[in-house]
Amino acid sequence: MNAAIDPVDLAGRLIACPSVTPADGGAMAVLAEALAAIGFAVHRFAAGEAPDGPIENLFAVRGAGAPHLAFAGHTDVVPPGEGWASDPFTATVADGVLYGRGAVDMKGAIAAFVAAAAEVRDHPGTVSLIITGDEEGPATYGTRSLIAWMAANGQHPDLCLVGEPTSQSRLGDMMKIGRRGSVNMWIDVPGTQGHVAYPHLADNPAPRLVRALARLSALELDRGNEWFQPSNLEITDIAIGNPAANVIPARATARINIRFNDMHSGEALVDQVRAILLEEAPRATLTARISGESFLTAPGALSGMLGEAITEVTGLVAELSTTGGTSDARFLSRICPVVEFGLPNATMHKLDEAVAVDDLRQLARIYAALLRRVLPG
Repeated sequence: MNAAIDPVDLAGRLIACPSVTPADGGAMAVLAEALAAIGFAVHRFAAGEAPDGPIENLFAVRGAGAPHLAFAGHTDVVPPGEGWASDPFTATVADGVLYGRGAVDMKGAIAAFVAAAAEVRDHPGTVSLIITGDEEGPATYGTRSLIAWMAANGQHPDLCLVGEPTSQSRLGDMMKIGRRGSVNMWIDVPGTQGHVAYPHLADNPAPRLVRALARLSALELDRGNEWFQPSNLEITDIAIGNPAANVIPARATARINIRFNDMHSGEALVDQVRAILLEEAPRATLTARISGESFLTAPGALSGMLGEAITEVTGLVAELSTTGGTSDARFLSRICPVVEFGLPNATMHKLDEAVAVDDLRQLARIYAALLRRVLPG
């Protein structure tokens, strides 16, 4: 008889691991033991060096051949902060609610999928888990390293489910079929320092920066489309750092972020911003980092089967959405269709992060229902 796995117990044991990025805190060992017990071959490796690493990564696989359904997630968590009602790394259940850092984002979802895989044991095809310890951090040595490892070892998923917390008001009310891209840009406008009473002997960079930022802030990048909200450019920092009231500064800097839909590429947006900046401040420099491009998994087989599983368990019809921030789905979408679905996200990254025990058990049932649809026995 197949051994059952209680998602609440497994989530609690994962929460007990203080896996603040890039630390593992023992989380991968807990997960590896649970997966090995239900027939998975577990492969673990560390990637990268300080300060962004090393990062613990795990790939587990059971079965062979097509179809191959992968579940992707992360065991790392953000720092808990001060002011919790209980120890953030001690799982606490009170009044039907499980508390602890990572309960929602996303140790709870990982535990739910492992419980589902323990229930659905006899299946054709392949089930795998792609688990990193570097999603909340710079994402340098996590999922991208796992994708490279998979390619080198002949593992090619046909479909991928990411267990990010996508539900809004109730478990099952939303899944994500895409995400906007993100690019950060750092602007540096040099000038010539001087006395404010002698401006002809100086070159104040502040007006140049202000004019450039005004033009950038007024940009209408697009008006959105069928699946995506409009792209938005936000000024996130302006700095001069001038301690003297009578000195024209030598430098002015700013930082902006653009969240963009599939009507743009990160590189094209960088070029657009640079052109405007140089018109107002010819000596300015722009440094950019594209965190991820936008992606869309058009409604199809995976979202359809997941929607059916959600309705079967909860009675809800999940909204298909592309809202929210970035996730590791931006990397996984390059290798196969990707859909994200997980727990209600109201408490993720907050003090006293928590998930209803009933939601955790229901999520395991939804994942099991999806497994039966993708891998019918």
